Amino acid sequence: MAPEYLLAIDNGTQSVRALIFDLRGNLIAKTRVPIESYFSTAPGLAEQDPQVFWDAICQACQKLWSIPGVKKESIAGVALTTQRSTMINVGKDGKPLRPAIHWLDQRRTSGLKPVGGLWGLLFKLAGMTETVAYLQAEADSNWLQTYEPEIWKNTYKYIFLSGYLNYKMTGLFSDSVGSQVGYIPFDYKKQDWCGKSDWKWQAVPVNPEMLPNLVQPTGLLGVVTADAAAATGIPEGLPIIAAAADKACEVIGAGCVDPSVACLSYGTTATINTTHKKYVEVIPLIPPYPSAVPGAYSLEIQIFRGYWMVSWFKREFGQNEERLANTRGVETEELFDDLVNSVPAGSLGLTLQPYWSPGLKVPGPEAKGAVIGFGDVHTRAHLYRSMLEGLAYALREGADRTTKRSHIPIKEIRVAGGGSQSKAAMQLTADIFGLPTTNPHVYEASGLGAAMDIAVGLKLHPDFETAVKEMTHTGATFEPITVNHQIYDDLYNRVYLKMYSRLKPLYDEIRNITGYPPKN
Repeated sequence: MAPEYLLAIDNGTQSVRALIFDLRGNLIAKTRVPIESYFSTAPGLAEQDPQVFWDAICQACQKLWSIPGVKKESIAGVALTTQRSTMINVGKDGKPLRPAIHWLDQRRTSGLKPVGGLWGLLFKLAGMTETVAYLQAEADSNWLQTYEPEIWKNTYKYIFLSGYLNYKMTGLFSDSVGSQVGYIPFDYKKQDWCGKSDWKWQAVPVNPEMLPNLVQPTGLLGVVTADAAAATGIPEGLPIIAAAADKACEVIGAGCVDPSVACLSYGTTATINTTHKKYVEVIPLIPPYPSAVPGAYSLEIQIFRGYWMVSWFKREFGQNEERLANTRGVETEELFDDLVNSVPAGSLGLTLQPYWSPGLKVPGPEAKGAVIGFGDVHTRAHLYRSMLEGLAYALREGADRTTKRSHIPIKEIRVAGGGSQSKAAMQLTADIFGLPTTNPHVYEASGLGAAMDIAVGLKLHPDFETAVKEMTHTGATFEPITVNHQIYDDLYNRVYLKMYSRLKPLYDEIRNITGYPPKN
């Protein structure tokens, strides 16, 4: 019998998971190794030793082989999906020259020479000069060239975490097109490195030879080397198939290949994604990212650090729920659902806009988080519910922008990430969007998406339409409650959508007075 199991390795922010799926999308075996997300040597810096990621992969894989019934010879292929935008400099020997710069890192490089020539003039005429300056300041490559020129001089390859881990597996500097999400000279429309005349070579100057070879998702990156086999226990010679970044894999793992089905992720970064065959910039100059489907695009609106305030609330005000959960032997999330359900839809007008971190275009770099409508009737339960509502409002706004730009209406919502485990959050989302809202049959949606890339790449399923039909299944579906949707629709259109434009002048004044966030 031919091998029909698929090994997906998911390197997330807080853990590494090794996952074995079958061709029906069933999770056969799983191991998880927690990792320290990052360390910080100064405010705003977030770094990690690349060896931490590789060691966790080795541990997670080795644990798999000790699970009863798991047989190495049943594995047909392997794919890695990783956190996005974590960058690594390696020397000619393939060893890292410094710690990885984590995607949560906030270092910036001010005072850089602006993009000049015809491009500079065009950006000035289009009012995009500050946007391009923001991109330059955010690029890790500019910081490295400014503050660690010797490291940059000795860098042989400048690669994402995905490229580094694929190198550790195959010995080749090849990476998936689907993993190229960050400040690099990448042409998101052509899904390849930029042409010679592209403005990005000025904005984020990198020697083209420092970049890896790119392979479309489902393509062959290489095979497991003897060294990688010894470290991980994965059989030598197994094919390593190109998958995509964790968010892109999560989208197809949730079954969102049709552009009318949106994938919401309530995670560290809250997002709404739709898969399209046509290149569409939902926000001008902000490209759609590569999909885990070859040649397709993942249109994405981000709420950076989306669930951050939810985590903050639980840490600062959720000790009682933590204690009760331990006493009753239930999950803490159940008690937080009770907290949400103790408050009516709309939180009695307490309305929150979740702009905790400055944006690039929508919202602008001056934006702040805001809560309005507070009165003496409000409790911590109202505040908690308003946080979830605020995130859903922001994602609905993203859905509206996507529909307007793509001309394809969104008819169904799938929710992945931590929020998908909360019945209260699922119902609230259905009510705000006014659409049926479903979670995937497995929590490990990003791993399942990577497994789907293996299945299609090895022709175990002929195409993604078949893979979606065979491997993705719905969990619980939440239908919108009409009376709740009407309340939310009014609050969204008559209050939420007007908040940013009316508060923006005050945000600008705060920025002018305090200097935060800094101007480029």
